[in-house]
Amino acid sequence: MNQLRRQAPFALPVKILQFGQGNFMRGFLDWQVDLLNERTGLNAGVVVVRPRGGSATPLLDVQDGLFTVLVRGLDEAGQPVKHYRTVECVQREIDPATMYGDYLALAANPDLRFVVSNTTEAGITVNDTDRADDAPPVTFPAKLTQLLFRRFSAFGGAQDKGLILLPCELIDKNGAALKDAVLHYARLWQLPAGFAAWIGDACTFCNTLVDRIVTGYPAADAEEIGRELGYADPFLVAAEYYYLFVIQGPAQVAEELKLAGSGLNVKLVDDITPYKKRKVGILNGGHTTLVPVALLAGLEAVGPAVDDAQVGSFLRAAIDEEIIPALEMDRAELEAFAADVLRRFRNPAIHHRLASIALNSWSKFAARVMPQLLRYADLHDGRLPRRLVLALAATMVLYRGGVIDLADDAATLAWFRAGWDKVAAGEWTLDDLARGWLAHAALWGRDLNEVPGLAAQLAANLRAIEQQGMRALLA
Repeated sequence: MNQLRRQAPFALPVKILQFGQGNFMRGFLDWQVDLLNERTGLNAGVVVVRPRGGSATPLLDVQDGLFTVLVRGLDEAGQPVKHYRTVECVQREIDPATMYGDYLALAANPDLRFVVSNTTEAGITVNDTDRADDAPPVTFPAKLTQLLFRRFSAFGGAQDKGLILLPCELIDKNGAALKDAVLHYARLWQLPAGFAAWIGDACTFCNTLVDRIVTGYPAADAEEIGRELGYADPFLVAAEYYYLFVIQGPAQVAEELKLAGSGLNVKLVDDITPYKKRKVGILNGGHTTLVPVALLAGLEAVGPAVDDAQVGSFLRAAIDEEIIPALEMDRAELEAFAADVLRRFRNPAIHHRLASIALNSWSKFAARVMPQLLRYADLHDGRLPRRLVLALAATMVLYRGGVIDLADDAATLAWFRAGWDKVAAGEWTLDDLARGWLAHAALWGRDLNEVPGLAAQLAANLRAIEQQGMRALLA
């Protein structure tokens, strides 16, 4: 079968340095850059740097930097979408373990304007052992500090040679965290004071929020894809139709990215916080609310659960009547986002097993659902959201065991084993179990027995699930 290769020499100026060669960056960031080049004349080439070198995985260079993105899902009208795009904006890929000189040479490129990164949640970290002359140092921020200092030196601290940094790591205030990490190494290595000032004045570190499911190479469909494309592409990634890129930064960022008229779902905002709360509350919170109820109703995957008459109705009502009212954002915008979320959950191209999402359910419930549960009660004179409380009870029932293989921290699993054993032995009532779990201030941030009526309603739901079953409760 034919191979994907470039038909003409790469001619784009390299404006973007990308840390991270994984599926997500190819199916999210590079795909968008390619569309900006086509639609608005961004005219930006990308050089990809592996955050950690030494991998045996071939570089994108074997395909001249080209790769394919397959987009599959449901559009705004709920209709199936499937289309391919050959992404052409990547010039090359650098492995720092063997090509560190090539990486540092990028510092002197006058066209360079952006640094983007996705180095996992643990990527923006520092140590006190990386040195200024390591080639390469261990951490991503140390590598970045070396490059920024080289650029500062090469251009004599020129203000117009600062860079815009768009970290895509899934941590809170990722731009601020990356800036702090760079300044850590500037202090550790005793770099000139002018460099730290240049970082503060000439460089822009933006907090971002990224959202798209990129599932990687769809091996099960490889034969069909090869026939449709007419070539083999081992770097092909499959991505859902939906995507969102929110950037907290000055207007200059949108101007330099040439976002105007692009038609892309990229938002430049003054405060990213409402968008994070929206995503955590509706998308993540919707998942976490759905999972225990759907599992106890005998379902195995997200799509069929949303399409199920009883479980789907439960989820839609929980989002519309209990989660959205607890979020501080324009309701119309929240409803539009919720509609997108439900379409994403129904994506027939993604088989998302409920048991996989149930991993570490309690930390997820505490972060994603409990804030909305408590705020709803505050806004409604103490009335509790019955569906979110039912999801809380359903999660407790899951931790009795027998439905899925549970995965959580050892202390949580041990607590539930002991608690449910006491219930079975008649030593505890379900009221005792409810009060005991709500008392875990280390998880909840407070003793939730202080919330009027919560323990009683939770225990009542536990009894109802045991006596009637989830299907009967949803009827």
